[in-house]
Amino acid sequence: MLRRLYDETMALAAHRHALLLLAAVAFVESSVFPIPPDVLLVPMVLAARARAWRIAAVCTAASVAGGLAGYGIGAFLFESVGRALIEFYGYTEVFVSFRDTYNAWGLWIVFAAGLTPLPYKVFTIASGVTGLNVAVFVLGSVLSRGLRFFVVAGLLWYFGPPIRSFVERHLGKVAAAFLLLLVGGFVVAGMIG
Repeated sequence: MLRRLYDETMALAAHRHALLLLAAVAFVESSVFPIPPDVLLVPMVLAARARAWRIAAVCTAASVAGGLAGYGIGAFLFESVGRALIEFYGYTEVFVSFRDTYNAWGLWIVFAAGLTPLPYKVFTIASGVTGLNVAVFVLGSVLSRGLRFFVVAGLLWYFGPPIRSFVERHLGKVAAAFLLLLVGGFVVAGMIG
């Protein structure tokens, strides 16, 4: 089953509409969806190494745009729902302290979140909730998401055939490692929050 899913993903990665699908996945991953765009980015670059930079650029732009959507979710839903809950439970002072700390370190928090397997959407929404300066948010997002996706694309462009061969030989282990990173990211995010 894993081999069939891998083969279907590789075929999808070579499809003429694959960039649109990657953009959609990168967009929703930054605001609501739990699966990172690397699931498509990696096979797309392996399937079409000559387009690695374009693929990384589309993934970056869509991820940042999705991050802005997540920021909007945090900013607008917090005012309508979140603030009342914080006041009801008596956490107004705690939230103000959290907001001030988050905003003081916001660029670095967003930058780190964009590079790691931590769920980026948690930080995009938190940035909106705390009212982090939008320009700071966008700068951190462009730098971190760009660095992450362009480094992945660059490594795959340069070392493509051996990496593809390794992945195909050790598909079960690679899939397990990816799943472990994904779940680990959510666990760490839950411990932070």
